Amino acid sequence: MRLRSVTALLLVLSGVLLVGVVVPGILRFVHMFGAHAGPALTQEEIEAAYNSTLGEKTRPQRIPKIIHQIFHNWKDPGSDTIPDDWDEVRATCKKHNPDFEHRLWTETASRDFLSEHYPWFLNTYDGYKFPVQRIDSLRYFLMLKFGGIYMDLDNGCSRDLTPLLYYPSFLTDGGKGTLSNNIIGTRPNHPFWKLVTDSLIPWSYYYILPYFTIHYASGQWFLTAIWAKYFARMPADADEDDNIYRVMMDMGEGGARWVFFTQGRGGSWDNWDNHFFSYIGNVMVPWIVRNVLWFPIVGALVFGGLFWLRRRRRTSKKGYKVVEGNMA
Repeated sequence: MRLRSVTALLLVLSGVLLVGVVVPGILRFVHMFGAHAGPALTQEEIEAAYNSTLGEKTRPQRIPKIIHQIFHNWKDPGSDTIPDDWDEVRATCKKHNPDFEHRLWTETASRDFLSEHYPWFLNTYDGYKFPVQRIDSLRYFLMLKFGGIYMDLDNGCSRDLTPLLYYPSFLTDGGKGTLSNNIIGTRPNHPFWKLVTDSLIPWSYYYILPYFTIHYASGQWFLTAIWAKYFARMPADADEDDNIYRVMMDMGEGGARWVFFTQGRGGSWDNWDNHFFSYIGNVMVPWIVRNVLWFPIVGALVFGGLFWLRRRRRTSKKGYKVVEGNMA
């Protein structure tokens, strides 16, 4: 009886854990790959609004003319020499935006900035297991403090970025999966980036696998989860200056035309599990989300079929009994 009671208690506790923690956690995780809240704009729409006589030129410029980029040389620490192909891509932004301030944040400059303005974050910053996490977190603090536009070094400019400056804040949406942090822009002290930077320490866990840790502790999965949290808290009558937009940057077939940006070589960070989980995150999970309504139906059909086969096997045995033969 005592063993049965312990077993029953363990089953109850397991059920509570499953229903109260595991299932909600899985649902929150899957939800990140679904439709996102907040207004979305294509680059063509931004260009058209700026060129319109009643468009963005009549509104105040919110984002300062600063382009931030980060270069931490992991292969040759201490060297601030950018690879030639990235330097060429960066030159396109200088060419098309000569009146912008172009800031390149090296490892030393990055840590000095945090030490001066956000010393409370240094222990977490220094303690990140993967160097790319320092770059992820640093860009959020740069946005909060200075505003401007942040761009990864493998993204270039195909024209003047001024039309983007008339929105209070934006990040990029590839049209599938999670939101992206490769190109972001904002006015200084925007409340979204305050929420993001305040959330970095509570999320700074090691999730066993490198891909999970990088994305969920500071990268795109983290940013998407905070995005959902921000819009869930935003009141209906929130000021436009506190809004944040999704700029669509779908590189797939049928995606909206790119106007302002180009894409060069990526691969600044790579781990053994990167490609595998990238496929899961960008292909498998969105497919599951799109087809989630089919899973209960398929599950019910499979369960019903197995139940019917079991019943048939049991009824087919009725009427038969074992007859013992006489032993000679």
